[in-house]
Amino acid sequence: MDLAVILPAFNESAGIAGTLARVREALAAFTGTSEIIVVDDGSTDGTGAKATAAGARVVTHPWNRGYGAALKSGIASTDAAAILIMDADATYESAAILRLHAGLKDADMVVGARKLMSAGVAWIRRPAKWMLNRFASYLVGVPIPDLNSGQRVMKRDAVLRYMHLCPNGFSFTSTITLAMLANGHAVHYQPIEYARRAGKSKLRAAHFASFILLVVRSMVLFNPLKVFLPLGALLFAAGVAKLVQDIIRENLSETAVMAFLSAITVWSVGLLADMIARSQMQPPWRPRD
Repeated sequence: MDLAVILPAFNESAGIAGTLARVREALAAFTGTSEIIVVDDGSTDGTGAKATAAGARVVTHPWNRGYGAALKSGIASTDAAAILIMDADATYESAAILRLHAGLKDADMVVGARKLMSAGVAWIRRPAKWMLNRFASYLVGVPIPDLNSGQRVMKRDAVLRYMHLCPNGFSFTSTITLAMLANGHAVHYQPIEYARRAGKSKLRAAHFASFILLVVRSMVLFNPLKVFLPLGALLFAAGVAKLVQDIIRENLSETAVMAFLSAITVWSVGLLADMIARSQMQPPWRPRD
């Protein structure tokens, strides 16, 4: 199989049939072999039955396990060389499927970057989305137009390499983005439209804090110096400021010394973490024949 389109779905009966029709229409122009897989993640509104009636292959979870878990089940159920994921809520443009897939010639992953002013991006979420993308871009050192887009195509071999790191929740897409960028994979972005969803959104405001924590944890795993060096620098700067103040007041205290020692400790931990991260990313050594 050349391409598998995987749609995770939890109570998406309002949009699943229309989404599948548009996906099938887009794939009609695909010259390779393809299949459509809907992962019914414990829906209670008949989503799985509607997907089956529409001709999709359905993988069923007996209970709701999460967005990431649904994607993992879908990926595990196919041997297609390329995996394209997209939501089942009619928000992503199916016409972009072939355009994204064509980009795999020069990349390991091609992400559909949603325009910040798209109709499907609620105005109240736009500042948080912009901040999250900028923060992730700083830590990775590469511009990230859309960290957690739900429409992207990936080479199966590449995504399987990091599957064990991907969580079962909404942050699957954020994790795979950071993992590939931090490890030098070619990740390309193509702008796409993002429409208003059919049905009710599953995202909540509390997920923003989880995404921030995820970005930091991912960088500690893949590029720890991006986190520990700035943190140590802040502590060192605080120690210098306190030392200057103590000299002016002619009253030296232990606070400046503690700040300096804390900075050195943080930097040391960062260097150790960086050594561990680099050793983990190296392929196993094999003797020459």
